Amino acid sequence: MKAKNKILVTSALPYANGPIHLGHLVEYIQTDIWVRFKKSTGNDVVYICADDAHGTPIMLKAKEQGISPETLITKMKKNHEKDFESFFINFDHYSSTNSEKNKELCEEIFLKLKKNKFISQKNISQFYDDQEKMFLPDRYIKGECPKCGAKEQYGDSCENCGATYSPTELKNPLSVLSNTKPKTKDTTHFFFNLKNFKDYLINWTAQNNLQPAIKNKLNEWLSDNLNDWDITRDAPYFGFNIPGEKDKFFYVWMDAPIGYIATLKEFSEKNKKFEDIWDNEDNGEIYHFIGKDIAYFHALFWPSILNGAGYRTPNGIFCHGFLTVDGKKMSKSRGTFIKASDYLKYLDPEFLRYYFASRLNDNIEDIDLNFDDLISKINSDLIGKLINLASRCSTFLEKNSNLMLSEQLDDAEQFKIFVKDIEKVKELYSDRKFSNAINKIMSMTDKANQYINEKKPWAVDDLNYVQKIATQGLNYFRTLVILLSPVMPDLLKHSEN
Repeated sequence: MKAKNKILVTSALPYANGPIHLGHLVEYIQTDIWVRFKKSTGNDVVYICADDAHGTPIMLKAKEQGISPETLITKMKKNHEKDFESFFINFDHYSSTNSEKNKELCEEIFLKLKKNKFISQKNISQFYDDQEKMFLPDRYIKGECPKCGAKEQYGDSCENCGATYSPTELKNPLSVLSNTKPKTKDTTHFFFNLKNFKDYLINWTAQNNLQPAIKNKLNEWLSDNLNDWDITRDAPYFGFNIPGEKDKFFYVWMDAPIGYIATLKEFSEKNKKFEDIWDNEDNGEIYHFIGKDIAYFHALFWPSILNGAGYRTPNGIFCHGFLTVDGKKMSKSRGTFIKASDYLKYLDPEFLRYYFASRLNDNIEDIDLNFDDLISKINSDLIGKLINLASRCSTFLEKNSNLMLSEQLDDAEQFKIFVKDIEKVKELYSDRKFSNAINKIMSMTDKANQYINEKKPWAVDDLNYVQKIATQGLNYFRTLVILLSPVMPDLLKHSEN
């Protein structure tokens, strides 16, 4: 990729009904590393995100706490932003899908789709909880997947096989709210005509930057019949009203991705050079970082909505796997559901950034967090190798030249050979092969320490010679810290002070 490209980068929007946990941080740390690298190599990059602030769960949680949904999402947004800042995740702009700008865009895009005949209305039967007196959202129904038979699956998609379906297709459904069997009740909903975009999606999948596993999954979905997508929810619901309707609201998955555009428009009110990036592919590149569980929404519905409403589509969608803790899914009952704020009570945030980077690659495999392994890796790589390099060289300087660096390196040719590896590290960062980049940087750190060991400055009486060796060692250290700066920006900051 050429330098000085204009690039818009997004992460998936965290849901505003709960705190940020370590599973969330996999994605935001991954994205932030890539963004920091792209910025450091001369690209004009904007990194945006927002709280996903609508839906029944937020409405119910606010009711449970005796506050308004608006109060809840305002409080949660502040907590989210604090957590992100604590882990050095540097958004250029962070917003909320409950913004006025997002409301305007949702209405505009809906009306464009309707005008272009990509919206239809249908009478449907939907699950209704008689005890709670409300239609049940997908996530408030559980049952057996109609495709693979997996139990305890939600009413919209199966975590086991990735299939999507109508909630009424679930076998043995139960209401999550009352644990009773829901009844079906007729209602009228708006649908996005996804099946109209099948040919477009086949071409889009072939032409865009998608991981092989995601392309394969998309081709599998596209080989089957595509269902029209229900974009309506009935009152009571916390969200935006559908234009011209009183008790009908946009489904959260309709207004959330539109929040990408709205958040960028808010940013562009101060930075005009990015305001037209969603209008034309010649105006820059757009990349979404997401979890593999929401690939269906981002790689099928989202490009189709954009295309149907006259917007350009993203250049790439980069998916990552889930986080497991000690080889198991995060669980409150097992004590492995760890909030970002709880982690900060015990460990440095950059340790987690480094550990995740050492595990993350350009694939969608799950990554495992083992704290014994994390501590061992930090002690081995960062303390035993990198910091030890600086500590040894500083000690030699302190004893021999009052911490004054030499004007010359001991072996300039060897230093030139050392820095040749920088291009490979840059290539690995750009390709999101972070674990390979970390391995390469640690290999360079080993070489730097090997240089000190071979020169044995502790056994030399020539103080000028020792000064040159220590100076070369500290230049190695500075190079390594700069290479690690997308992963550990605070280490670079403290090293320069």
